Amino acid sequence: MTIADIQETAEAAVNDYILAQETKDQLRFLTCGSVDDGKSTLIGRLLFDTKLIFEDQLAALERDSKKHGTVGEDIDLALLVDGLEAEREQGITIDVAYRFFATDKRKFIVADTPGHEQYTRNMATGASTADLAVLLVDARNGLMVQTRRHAFIASLLGIRHVVLAINKIDLVGFSQERFEEIRKDFESFANGFDFETLEAIPMSARYGDNVTAKSDKMTWYSGPTLLEHLETVEFGEHALEAPFRFPVQWVNRPNLDFRGYSGTIASGRVTLGEELVVAGPAKTSRVKAIIGPDGEVPEARAGEAVTLTLEDEIDISRGDLLSATAHRPEVADQFAAHLIWMSDEPLLPGRPYMLKIGARTVTATVSEIKHKINVNTFEHMAGKTLELNEIAFCNFALSSAVPFDPYEANRTTGAFILIDRITNATVGAGMVWFALRRASNIHWQALEIDKTARSEKLGQKPAVLWFTGLSGSGKSTIASVVEKKLHVDGRHTYTLDGDNVRHGLNKDLGFTDVDRVENIRRVGEVARLFTDAGLITLVSFISPFRSERRLARDLMGEGEFIEVYVDTPIEDCRKRDPKGLYAKADRGEIKNFTGIDSPYEAPENPEIHIRNIGRDPEEVAEEIIAYLREHGFLAGFAEDGEGI
Repeated sequence: MTIADIQETAEAAVNDYILAQETKDQLRFLTCGSVDDGKSTLIGRLLFDTKLIFEDQLAALERDSKKHGTVGEDIDLALLVDGLEAEREQGITIDVAYRFFATDKRKFIVADTPGHEQYTRNMATGASTADLAVLLVDARNGLMVQTRRHAFIASLLGIRHVVLAINKIDLVGFSQERFEEIRKDFESFANGFDFETLEAIPMSARYGDNVTAKSDKMTWYSGPTLLEHLETVEFGEHALEAPFRFPVQWVNRPNLDFRGYSGTIASGRVTLGEELVVAGPAKTSRVKAIIGPDGEVPEARAGEAVTLTLEDEIDISRGDLLSATAHRPEVADQFAAHLIWMSDEPLLPGRPYMLKIGARTVTATVSEIKHKINVNTFEHMAGKTLELNEIAFCNFALSSAVPFDPYEANRTTGAFILIDRITNATVGAGMVWFALRRASNIHWQALEIDKTARSEKLGQKPAVLWFTGLSGSGKSTIASVVEKKLHVDGRHTYTLDGDNVRHGLNKDLGFTDVDRVENIRRVGEVARLFTDAGLITLVSFISPFRSERRLARDLMGEGEFIEVYVDTPIEDCRKRDPKGLYAKADRGEIKNFTGIDSPYEAPENPEIHIRNIGRDPEEVAEEIIAYLREHGFLAGFAEDGEGI
């Protein structure tokens, strides 16, 4: 055999190997459970036994085991995935660590998720894309609170295949009785979780018993090893059997002659010539071409990234959803959903968040928390807010209608995240359950007279002067002087004062964070109506949260919201304290008082910033009126007065 023949044979072997790897299916699974149940050690054992640790990694692992290891002189396999220095020092998993490995039968992506309660959000992240969950239980301890919580979240996030890995069985003498006891406890607990497969396996991740090879110490166990089960479990058929869904991630327009829609097929199949519909506008067209990584193909299926071209020129943009015409998704601007709260800051109903579902992002609020869920007893509990790691069933109101499927029917088009509008941090993960329908007899009434006509008649541009600052900062005093000056000059105004409004419109609200959000939401809606009437509205509210002031701003037209920050140091506010509120708060007689036991979030870029230290209200009022004049709000003449 010549050198050329050897090279050709070697090249063919490499190509065959690559092709074999490409055609294998891929199982995504996660390890979860309570603290120190052996999740990282189990993954380390899988990597070690499947020969996926290089010699230099093994040498480094031996060194690290001496420094950070928890298994004496043995190699600590958990260190393969506990990659963060903080994790190694504390002996826990904090972040979600992803690892890839493969066998002759299947490829795997495994997520090692943390067990501590404060990192439950990380576990939910790992579970959101997993097909199977390996739920570890320490044979000595049995089912723990976090074990139950992780099992519930796995079920809630649509995982239908579970392995109950009863680990550290060597520490209970490889007891069959203990194994059966834990297995029965879990089966009873998870009876209503709709798991399609539940395989209980006794194992010792540290020593490899029943992980990749059968253990000779547990002859009483006749089931598969963990790896055998992972290689043979059937999964993923639901995505192929579900109706076609294609979220458009990018409009591909390289030149004037080509317009394609790129994305990953969420579910179902699509073929050439098939009729599709754009969810929402309900415009239809037929598939002209399906372009994959290697060129045009006659068909594509769930999980494949493709570009579709259509026979007709219709308006499609990023965030739209293409679907089968015979099986269309829901389209609504209100729905009910389960929500896992992932932020240290509590969820406040009525506060606006950004909701991202598929490739579309809209403004949304939780209009009502129907109930919170006790993950240990599954009891439904009342609640006005959500704290970190709590789960609830909520009603959502969106700024515009979005297409979706119930999460149990489609994990991709039924999942969403909530994003804080100020910090851009992800604060919640949700699963849509069903659409909420508005009463069909409610609609917008067309009016002959609009805001422009009213403001022209009044000779002024409508605006909202939103005075914000601590209690005692001088907001109400300054607003009152501004309104008097505007009234003298014939301007049409109205003042909404925080104390006055609480005698009527908002008398049912207290001073919790939830009530403060609702307080500002109602006042913002009233101010919007006054603006529509053409008035200059002066709003004097502490309004301590940026998110709620942003909500009020977004209700108004472009340029109509003028934030006036009355910036007075709290020491000066305390000295003034005209109502004695600070003194009462210091004595504990007033709870949730801004600046004492409730935060105030100062404006970052107010239109008018008043540093109110020793200043005369008349002087400050003139400064505000000068702003109105310079920006055209006082142009023209009122009927009963001259223009300022």
